[in-house]
Amino acid sequence: MGIRDFMAAYKRVWETQDSQGFAALFAPGGRYWNTPFQCQDSREKLAAYWDRIRLQEDIALSYDILSDGPQEGIAHWNVTYRVASEELFDIWAKSAGTGLPDRRPGDPLPRMELDGVLLARFAPDGLAHEVRIWWHSMPLPA
Repeated sequence: MGIRDFMAAYKRVWETQDSQGFAALFAPGGRYWNTPFQCQDSREKLAAYWDRIRLQEDIALSYDILSDGPQEGIAHWNVTYRVASEELFDIWAKSAGTGLPDRRPGDPLPRMELDGVLLARFAPDGLAHEVRIWWHSMPLPA
């Protein structure tokens, strides 16, 4: 698998909220850095992390390939979704570097946009050995 196949699969597993499919993109011992300081380093941890996607609805992911090498690649990605629960809103609101939308208790949950860059390195079997993402999020206007 190269970056093109990886990103097509990444789009599919995000939009379909497929935790096991996400974990299957990685070689045994593969690592996913969802921030520069937080790493999931086993298929069990990868699937458990991806379970949070179930707190999103109406997900749409797009991407552009920036670099496509034989063993690594870089992509720019963008995803929008509707926050599906107060739990996800609380997780997002407590994240460093995010600004809270003007929202009172009981107001509708926001639609969010995440924009980021992904670097993927692939093992000899073609599965991801290491994936690092850098991203920022913001609420979309109502």
